[in-house]
Amino acid sequence: MPFVLQKLGRALLTLWAVVTFVFFALRISGDPVLAILPPSAPLETIEFYRRAWGLDRSLWQQYLLYLANILEGNLGRSFLEGRDAVDVVFERIPKTLALMLPALFLTLVIGIPAGAIAALNHNTPIDRAVIVAAVFGYSVPNFFLGVLLIFLFSVVFRVLPTSGSDTIWHYIMPVATIALSWVGIYARFVRSTVLEVLQQHYIEGATAKGLPWARVVRLHALPNAAIPVVTVAGFMVGGLIGGAIVSETVFAWPGVGQLLVNSVNTRDLAVVQVIVLLIASTMIASNLLVDLLYGWLDPRVRLTAARSSVIEA
Repeated sequence: MPFVLQKLGRALLTLWAVVTFVFFALRISGDPVLAILPPSAPLETIEFYRRAWGLDRSLWQQYLLYLANILEGNLGRSFLEGRDAVDVVFERIPKTLALMLPALFLTLVIGIPAGAIAALNHNTPIDRAVIVAAVFGYSVPNFFLGVLLIFLFSVVFRVLPTSGSDTIWHYIMPVATIALSWVGIYARFVRSTVLEVLQQHYIEGATAKGLPWARVVRLHALPNAAIPVVTVAGFMVGGLIGGAIVSETVFAWPGVGQLLVNSVNTRDLAVVQVIVLLIASTMIASNLLVDLLYGWLDPRVRLTAARSSVIEA
C-alpha cells in the first residue's frame, strides 16, 4: 500500500505542475481577445470580451479561479465556439484514437519480434539489418517522414489521398508516420534488453543442464526481458501522442492534435487547457500503471519502496 500511495501522490503532484505551467504560459504568451478579434475592433468591444471571459482580473485571481473550477468539474468554454471546451475536445478523440491504436499495435507487433530476432542473431546480417532499419526509423523526424510519404504515394505514384479521414486509405500514411519511429525505438530497446539477459548466469545454468536453446529462450530469456520492456510502454504513450499531433497537422486529420495546433494559434485558452490536461492525465496514468505493473512483476521494487518509507518515517 505505501508503494501505491507514493506513486499516486507523485502522479497528482506532476499533474498539478503541468496544469500550472500551461496556465501561466498561455496567458503570458499573449492576449486571446486580440488574437480572436479583428485589428479594427474598438476598445469597448475588447474590454467587453475581457470582462466576459474573466481576463480583466489579475493573473493570480484567474489562476485560483481556474483551480477552483477544475475541482468543480468546470473546465471552461471555448472562446471561438461558445461551447463547453470538454465537448469541443472530446468529439475529436475518436479520430485521434483511430490513429494511435493502430500505431501502438504496429509498434508492439513489429518492434518486439524484430528486436528479439536481432538479439538472438547477434552480429549477423539479420542483426545489422534490424539495427539499420531501427536507426533510420528513429532518426527521421515525423514531419519530414509525413511529407516524404505524401510526395511518394500521393504526388509520384498517386495511390493514396493526401488528407482527410473518409476511407481506410486515408489511415495508411498517418499511422505509418506515427508508428515507424516507435518501431525503431522499441526494436533497439528490446534487442539491448534481450542481449543483456542472455549474458546472465541463469541462462548459462539452464543451458548447462542440457535444456534446448529454444526452451531456454522461451522460459528464461524472454520473460526476464519483458520487465524492462514494460517500463518503456509508459513513455511510448507520450511519444504516440506527440506523433499524432504532427501527423494530424501534416495530413489535415480532424483529431485532437490538429485542434490543439489551431487552438494555440487562436489563443482559445479553455480548449488548449483541456487538451493539455487530457494529454498529461493520459501520460501520468499510463506511467502510474507501468510503475504498478513493474512492482507487481518485480517484488524487489515494492521492497525498496517499503524500506524507503520506513527510513523516512
